[in-house]
Amino acid sequence: MTTLNEYLAQKRAAAQKLHEQALANPQPRNYSARVRAAGRSGVREIRIRDFQIISDSPENFAGYSLGPASPEIQLGVLGSCLTHITLIQAAKLGVSLESLEVEVHGQEHPLAGQEGYEEIPIYPHNIHYKIHITSNEEPERIRHLHETVERVCPIYNLLLNPQTITGEVVLNAANDSGKKAATQGK
Repeated sequence: MTTLNEYLAQKRAAAQKLHEQALANPQPRNYSARVRAAGRSGVREIRIRDFQIISDSPENFAGYSLGPASPEIQLGVLGSCLTHITLIQAAKLGVSLESLEVEVHGQEHPLAGQEGYEEIPIYPHNIHYKIHITSNEEPERIRHLHETVERVCPIYNLLLNPQTITGEVVLNAANDSGKKAATQGK
């Protein structure tokens, strides 16, 4: 059976190369996603680069359960980032890993924010993760790995620290009734 240790050797080399490239050209990375609600089903088609993820609601919320709901995807994103950063840091620190798995749990109350439930957050909360590691390393090395992961994991820190999010609405008139398309501004 193969372990992650062979992969970690590759990861170490790739991390070093990326670090050198970043030092040579210290520009921020830009990310983007585009999401479209599909007609009749309401399924959310998330497009990121050449990839598509489907997000949907369960049947009891007018969905078809064709994919995970947004809060579930968020927990998956946190788990994915924790997994990836654990691999990167294990590679950088020379920590041996036979296997790695992350599980993430959270809650969201269906009445949150409504009358009588104002004190309950309207967002996923009580988030908890477990990193399952199989390794022959000393517990102190794994503790140091974990501390390093929490210090540098982008999504973990995004969720821990308040962010400024800006937004806007672009209104386009529906042309099916012969109306002219709306223009912005006056």
